Amino acid sequence: MPTLSIQPSNSPKLTGYLCAILAVLIWSGFILVSRQGGISDLTPYDVIAIRYTTCSLVLLPLWWKFRFRLWQPKLIVSSLIGALLYALFAFNGFETTPASHTSVLLPGLMPLAISILSIPLLKVAIPKQKWLGLTVITIGVGILLWQAWNTTHSGSALHEGHGLHWGHGLVVLAGLCWALYSVLLSKWQITPWQATVSLAMITFCLYMPVYLIWLPKQISMELVTSMQSHLPLWKDIALQAFYQGVMATIIQMLLYVRAVQTIGAPAMGAMMALVPILAGVASTVIFDEPLTTPLLCAFGLVSFGVWLANQAKPVTPFLLRKHFNRAVSINNTSSNQ
Repeated sequence: MPTLSIQPSNSPKLTGYLCAILAVLIWSGFILVSRQGGISDLTPYDVIAIRYTTCSLVLLPLWWKFRFRLWQPKLIVSSLIGALLYALFAFNGFETTPASHTSVLLPGLMPLAISILSIPLLKVAIPKQKWLGLTVITIGVGILLWQAWNTTHSGSALHEGHGLHWGHGLVVLAGLCWALYSVLLSKWQITPWQATVSLAMITFCLYMPVYLIWLPKQISMELVTSMQSHLPLWKDIALQAFYQGVMATIIQMLLYVRAVQTIGAPAMGAMMALVPILAGVASTVIFDEPLTTPLLCAFGLVSFGVWLANQAKPVTPFLLRKHFNRAVSINNTSSNQ
């Protein structure tokens, strides 16, 4: 049976870092585009349908050429968790949760949950260095939730809509679903190609009948027949189709895999530390969300925690290392006299 394999790259590391930066930018953009979909006239169920319809149509010819058995139990279960449940929680959460908050919750909770789930499911030991990073992430997420809770109870008109509500819980559940999905990919040894195709096509086959018959939607035949009068909605559909269906599901996966092959998983993981800061600061500009001191602290702590958790070797604080080296130098000088 023909398979699609990605050979190790002989390209210089510069190419790997370029792929990593592009993957980080796409992931940051995903948060912004998803929030735009959440505040548009599209329902969350429309966005999910657009995402997986577009992705399936793009991948169908490739799957046909490099096809594998799609309806395997492990692929079905992983797709239900990593695509269907994740999307239902995430896109309903994006409807009410500020993008600046999601920029902290999703990139922060994913590595935290992956590490915790890896202990019982993959039987791996978490090094102290990673626990330190995860602790920093937890503090950052805690600061965000504390600020949101405070905003809810302060009744501030300035920060209206930025308090703690059910949307935050949905984003947390989405992060947990993606974390479980990531661990299952490793446990069941599902390849990136199998994961990408099954995520799109299995979800499309299971979701679309339910969406077309029962779920609330803005996309209808009237929208198709009177395109000119619904131009703003068509712009939202085009944005979601391009970004959700192509950039965030296909291009990002290719860039991510290429980066991991050339610079290694720890370096790629460390690069992902840029997502909370990039997406968070951009959301305050694009959506005019308030940039508060606690929110800045949350951006910084979660980003630093993600970077710290992905370091292959223990990190000695710069000043401590500097003083240690100076002490060793003085000691060696004294010994030689």
